[in-house]
Amino acid sequence: MLVYVWSRRNPYVRMNFFGLLNFQAPFLPWVLMGFSLLLGNSIIVDLLGIAVGHIYYFLEDVFPIQPGGIRILKTPSILKAIFDTPDEDPNYNPLPEERPGGFAWGEGQRLGG
Repeated sequence: MLVYVWSRRNPYVRMNFFGLLNFQAPFLPWVLMGFSLLLGNSIIVDLLGIAVGHIYYFLEDVFPIQPGGIRILKTPSILKAIFDTPDEDPNYNPLPEERPGGFAWGEGQRLGG
């Protein structure tokens, strides 16, 4: 699913599979599925990931920008409360050790003058 979403969001990235096959990123999930098939593994998991990734990509990136489209998938507010960074406080004055470069020493005085 993650590979599918990444590959759809980066359509112009050129990829190389074991130095044998050159392709663009949107084909990566299909190449990986073909490799699983060559190894004799079941491709059910690959097909399921492609299907779920396609549904997520459509609902998150395609449908909201269509005329009359809305954003159906929304992050729960509890996760936003836990993981969002707090807004910057314009009145915050950092301690001297938190400032880039250490302390603010000021203009200083010219030597010998």
